[in-house]
Amino acid sequence: MPDPAAAARLDAAVAAAFAPDGPLARSQPGFVVRAGQREMAIAVAAAIASASDPARAGAAAVAAAGDGGAPCAAPGGTLVAEAGTGTGKTFAYLVPALLSGGRVLVSTGTRTLQDQLYHRDLPRVREALGVGTTMALLKGRSNYVCRHHLRRNLEEGRFERREDIAVLRRIERFAAISASGDRSEAPGIAEDAPAWARATSTRENCLGQDCPDLADCFVFRARQAAQQADVVVVNHHLFCADLALRDEGIAELLPSADALVFDEAHQLPEIATQFFGRSVSTRQLLDFARDLLRVGLADARDAADWTQPTSAIEQGVRVLRLAAGRPGRLDARQLRSHAALREAVADLVGGLALPALDAAAERSRDLARLRLRAQELAQRLQGWLDGLDRDTGATAAGAAGEEPGETPSILWAEVHQSGVTLHETPLSVAETFRRHRESAPRAWIFTSATLAVAGRFDHFVSAMGLEGARTLRWESPFDFARRALLYVPRHCGDPASPGFASRVAEATWPLIVANGGRAFVLCTSLRMVEQQAALLGARIRESGLGLELLVQGQASRLVLIERFRALRSPVLVGSASFWEGVDVVGPQLSLVIIDKLPFAAPDDPILRARIDAMRRAGGDPFRQIQLPAAAMALKQGAGRLIRSESDRGVLAICDERLLDKPYGRSLVASLPPFRLTREESEAIGFCGDGVPGVSARPATSGDRLPGSPS
Repeated sequence: MPDPAAAARLDAAVAAAFAPDGPLARSQPGFVVRAGQREMAIAVAAAIASASDPARAGAAAVAAAGDGGAPCAAPGGTLVAEAGTGTGKTFAYLVPALLSGGRVLVSTGTRTLQDQLYHRDLPRVREALGVGTTMALLKGRSNYVCRHHLRRNLEEGRFERREDIAVLRRIERFAAISASGDRSEAPGIAEDAPAWARATSTRENCLGQDCPDLADCFVFRARQAAQQADVVVVNHHLFCADLALRDEGIAELLPSADALVFDEAHQLPEIATQFFGRSVSTRQLLDFARDLLRVGLADARDAADWTQPTSAIEQGVRVLRLAAGRPGRLDARQLRSHAALREAVADLVGGLALPALDAAAERSRDLARLRLRAQELAQRLQGWLDGLDRDTGATAAGAAGEEPGETPSILWAEVHQSGVTLHETPLSVAETFRRHRESAPRAWIFTSATLAVAGRFDHFVSAMGLEGARTLRWESPFDFARRALLYVPRHCGDPASPGFASRVAEATWPLIVANGGRAFVLCTSLRMVEQQAALLGARIRESGLGLELLVQGQASRLVLIERFRALRSPVLVGSASFWEGVDVVGPQLSLVIIDKLPFAAPDDPILRARIDAMRRAGGDPFRQIQLPAAAMALKQGAGRLIRSESDRGVLAICDERLLDKPYGRSLVASLPPFRLTREESEAIGFCGDGVPGVSARPATSGDRLPGSPS
């Protein structure tokens, strides 16, 4: 039964924690009381309490409503909260989570944020509140050293590159002294080093309870700790993998919880789409072939000529890649008419029928696991072919019909330079989340700096099946009107027209010079990254100004960011991976350039299928799908600029559609309240140590923007 007294005590404790003389202010140097942070914390506390007492939801929502967040009469327990940069949303959800006394699962968008939350933020809040909360950090199995596979690979000594053996020896030394086995904690070993593939396990090759190293297994220990902890920090990939396994009837990875908190929740729909679908790649097939040869020679050398089936699978992969053609994405309609590709897939299904492996499977645990892997790979390939062959009345984009009540799926293929991945992707994940959300009375809290479009949450709520959830939002406390300028250059023209890349470089070069570099150039495609790198690189060399160019692909994302922070006058050119999750505080990043509005690529089969389904339902795909997605991506890119109260700088968006098209008002309204100008001189004056131009005006004022409806 709900305990109103306990709920009231939680509300009071949360409010007191954020008081000017409260525990956070006393323990955190420089702590600033922010109304939005306190209101969000109270809203989170209300959601946690309302999960078991829906009657409290209405009154709690009234008390906690922030800007744009009118309380609704929907069932309690689910909260969607947008908190602008600087609100302090991490403390806003951690304080009520720790004070609630229940078990809480916190899921983050990236492993970097996961580590920051577990190693820095959680301990600070726990210490400030003086609570005895136990904590655990849990990642996917590929993040932990697998003693069994590490030892076998070292013993057998078959490596594609000489340096792999040296890296594996260093991993072996790390595993011998590490308490966690977490690859992010391995000193001097890059997290993306190829040798890690030989030192970790996958769901396909893990021996589970049959592993001789189970007692010392890092994954097993981490999961045990998670089962016993009060607060468990995971990431969205692991959470979605857990839900997918539950749907398949497989034992869950994660413990049950009274409250689920999703930070960087804007990433959830895309990540969930990946995990609730099925895929099989040529990389998986090649890994299987490699393991088949290795284990076959080690455990059953006399049972068969293991090189023969291995070579057959490798040859089948080469045939499939050749048949697939140029890199790109193929939808179901294209695939149905692609006889050579389908024949290559069917041949691989046949190549995975391995009588010798069936006969030898009892000789070792590894061979038995390989037999299961072969069966699973063959079933996935055949299932994908069967989906194409079914007379489903599929749409042109490839949304296949399913049994009544099931979510339709999208069949497509992704062709890379070196391989192919075959996908079966759900058209929507809303029903899956709706079902799991309704399965047990617990709190679901979704938060990010980018969830709303022009103040509305319809897009995210619909995508996640969260109808009836409370939605609240708080603007950033930073003074964008004085400390930030939105500049839309004239004469860049249509992004699809010839010479657009040159015009972008021409328009933004004076800003880069005036700002002494210290700039991000965020591009919407890898092709544009190449073009801007070449154009700006030539100007930098000719100028002799000492600007230093960093380009995506030159090094890992982490290394490039570290270099950017250390250099005197850096200019970094990158695409999607630099639009979010990058935090450079201070004048080192005071100019952000975006080439064009980030509408999704038109060749995306998933997008095309969803657009087609929306049209069939009588909706407006551009307004309901494409525009909201672009607005959220634009907010993420713009969010790189102002990261603290003292930051200042210029955001240059080189796409005149932002002001010339009727939909531009919605995009501008989704951004923080930048001052807006089209004058180059004002933008240059704002760069570096300049002052705001006197004629710049608030972008979100009531003034009518050019091209917007009156």
